[in-house]
Amino acid sequence: MATTNDLKNGMTLDIEGQLWTVVEFQHVKPGKGPAFVRTKLKQVLSGKVVDKTFNAGVKVEVASLEKREMNFLYKEGEDFVFMDNKTFDQMNISASTVGDAAQYMLENTEAIVAIHDNNPLYIELPASVTLTVTYTEPGIQGDRSSGGTKPATVETGIEIQVPLFIKQDEKILVDTRDGSYLGRAN
Repeated sequence: MATTNDLKNGMTLDIEGQLWTVVEFQHVKPGKGPAFVRTKLKQVLSGKVVDKTFNAGVKVEVASLEKREMNFLYKEGEDFVFMDNKTFDQMNISASTVGDAAQYMLENTEAIVAIHDNNPLYIELPASVTLTVTYTEPGIQGDRSSGGTKPATVETGIEIQVPLFIKQDEKILVDTRDGSYLGRAN
């Protein structure tokens, strides 16, 4: 248990049996009346964001969220198999929990898995990953009708927009938050 005075960004709270992450908070002391804390909370499982106000000093339950560094090993049916980097224990995580992160994961991709009561909640990937272009049309010099980009398919199967100079079998950096091209990989 903690009080509203202890709130920090990124802290996970257990409110009425649901897990919420504090996105932002603000302590408010009006001229009249008691102080309060205005927060913006994001539901861990659905991603829904709500505004909630707490009276100052009210106790809130902090959820024990464990974040483990894990490696993605392989896909088994609909599940993704991850291995804990410290204990080498393997964990099957459902495709719904992995979500969009699956579009950027190759075997041996490192990820952070958030776990609450031995249940995986979500996967955090690095900000960018290196992927190889498996197919793209050759860029024709002078072709600027599409703003200097063309579609390219990468080894995970997703299609992203890349500059015209990118060729097939090149390694590129892809942003895992929005799937955009960041540059060539070394």
